[in-house]
Amino acid sequence: MPQDLEPRLLRAFAAVAAELHFTRAAARLYVAQQALSRDIRRLERELGTELFVRTTRQVTLTADGERLLPHARRILDAQDALAAAFAETDRPLLFDVGAPVGTAYRVLNHVRQAAPGLEFVARYLSGLTGAAAEMVAGRLDVSCGRVAGLDPSLRADLAHQPVRYERMAVLLRDDHPLASLTEVPLDALAGETLYAGAGNAATAEWTDLAARLFTGRGIVMADPFPEIAGQEEFVRVVRKQGWSVLASTEFLTVPGMVVRPLVDPVPLSPISLVWRRGITHPGLDALRTAAAQLATAEEWLKIPAGSWLPETDRSLMGSNCR
Repeated sequence: MPQDLEPRLLRAFAAVAAELHFTRAAARLYVAQQALSRDIRRLERELGTELFVRTTRQVTLTADGERLLPHARRILDAQDALAAAFAETDRPLLFDVGAPVGTAYRVLNHVRQAAPGLEFVARYLSGLTGAAAEMVAGRLDVSCGRVAGLDPSLRADLAHQPVRYERMAVLLRDDHPLASLTEVPLDALAGETLYAGAGNAATAEWTDLAARLFTGRGIVMADPFPEIAGQEEFVRVVRKQGWSVLASTEFLTVPGMVVRPLVDPVPLSPISLVWRRGITHPGLDALRTAAAQLATAEEWLKIPAGSWLPETDRSLMGSNCR
């Protein structure tokens, strides 16, 4: 018997025991089913016994699983009570929205209206990779972005809730030959050089998504460039460099440039609400509710026909996208 069991493993076990269904348990915990199954297998290895009988039709507890369940519940109840006793519920929740436009910013505005008694302080970091390190260090509470692009060592300390599949776009000079189109086919970008954050370690998840999209399509990634901090500086650098930029359809206004959605296929940027595991704050609950409300009302998790999304992202977002 191991001396120290991670509470996360017991929480995974308790969720599966309650649902007797791995997919529903994963949704309950807001994690990918593969990650949940991995935690259950690890717990079984550490305890030296099987906890569930799995068949194609059902999941049931073994005798050892039945024996563990009341102990697991007592431990988790104690952990929740401890967390509640030391929760910093009076302090503001620090929420990284990246930029004053887009999914996270809209969720922030929605939650401020829905929960006016809570304080949400916005941060404007440049990417989820950088924000993840801040969350793990305890200097930030919540962020938004593409979870699949995070280093596994960071992802293990974070929880996430799928919020939206953002349509990707290209930011073009208004005199660019493709700017006259209402939508730009991906094939039309063959031979073009696009900036996608290369060189900015804080946005590594976005650069990785771009590299996957560009591969085999003749689209060139712009050379690495130092981190560009802030909206004003981004606009200045983009105009000076003369770049075309991989973007989302909801993007910063850049004078002299236009945003055009990409099609054939429609590339998607998967966005999750991400927070540090173990955090207890009423603002987090309000944020999660606000994000879910917007996702439902605006069909943010509906996948367009003819879309593109990497397999790793489909897995983590629970998508059936082809």
